Amino acid sequence: MASHQIFLFGLLALSFSLVLATDNNPIFDFCVADPKAPVTASGPICKDPKLVTENDFYYTGLDKPANTSNPQGSKVTLLNPQLIPGLNSLGISFVRIDYQPGGINPLHFHPRGSEILTVIKGTLEVGFVTSGPDYRFFKKVLKKGDVFVFPAGLVHYQKNPMNVPAVAYASLNSQNPGSIILANTVFGSKPEIGPDILAKGFQLDKNVIIEGQQKF
Repeated sequence: MASHQIFLFGLLALSFSLVLATDNNPIFDFCVADPKAPVTASGPICKDPKLVTENDFYYTGLDKPANTSNPQGSKVTLLNPQLIPGLNSLGISFVRIDYQPGGINPLHFHPRGSEILTVIKGTLEVGFVTSGPDYRFFKKVLKKGDVFVFPAGLVHYQKNPMNVPAVAYASLNSQNPGSIILANTVFGSKPEIGPDILAKGFQLDKNVIIEGQQKF
């Protein structure tokens, strides 16, 4: 009897954790985001269904290359309910990532979503690191048509190792997965994290930390 209760409790806990790990399931056919209404803690407010049109589920222009003239040499174009109102409440988002030769999508993680990425053009080196205490590093070189998965909450990156541009598409299982870029978070916080804290944490000279903060 006790083992049966433990099993049921474990199953309930697992189910609860899965519910927390993803966006809420919609209770209507759709909930198109109303751009004129304020955003609430649970997301954008629904537009009157009678005012919804096919254009609320539509976006054009994803075939056009983005401007990658920045220090990272990459550009992420995120399609979310702000660009496609019909995505609201569906628990998904979509991105196009452009990489110039040698460009990277730097170390980052998505706190609210897993990601599945496919290479559309060129070659990408991709990788992610598991949580502690193992911190295992998984790395793969992808060609056009290859697909790779980044589990939610794990630090990952993409790099274009070739001398020609690359393009990838990716989908995430949250309409607002978030993106926390490690370098920006650590060195570019407002106000700054104390250099002595970062120097001790990274085991680096304090002057190196200050120089890094000045770049962000």
